Amino acid sequence: MNDAAPATLTDTMGQVRIISHEDGRAVIEYEVGPHMCHSGGVAQGGFVCAWIDAAMAHASMSATPEMTPMSLELKVSYFAPARPGRVVAEGWIERRGKATCFAEGRLLDLDGQVLAKASSTIRLIPTAAVEATPEASPTPVTRL
Repeated sequence: MNDAAPATLTDTMGQVRIISHEDGRAVIEYEVGPHMCHSGGVAQGGFVCAWIDAAMAHASMSATPEMTPMSLELKVSYFAPARPGRVVAEGWIERRGKATCFAEGRLLDLDGQVLAKASSTIRLIPTAAVEATPEASPTPVTRL
């Protein structure tokens, strides 16, 4: 059994740094590792989706820091493969209401080629309400 502490979400996603995070926009740099890739050295699509989703969430938090973003809907269009190396996810808020916002984002390689684009509908929940909610205890797994 491995006694090492589990990796954080940012470690698992390969986050290198948050380049910017202000005024409803966010830019985050990631390192695509070989362990994130499947056949042909192409990053698994779930990572691509998560990178853009995180940028859109950060964009939302930069515009409304007292609110926690929760994705209601997420659509991703993949244009080109993400390969090992650095990529940059950008997210921005297209429109925001009191409880919902609409975000868009994209993933680029360091040459500026757009690898994927996404759009998201985000529910805005007061952070104080989210933090006050007791954590659910894990449900035991029943093996058949």
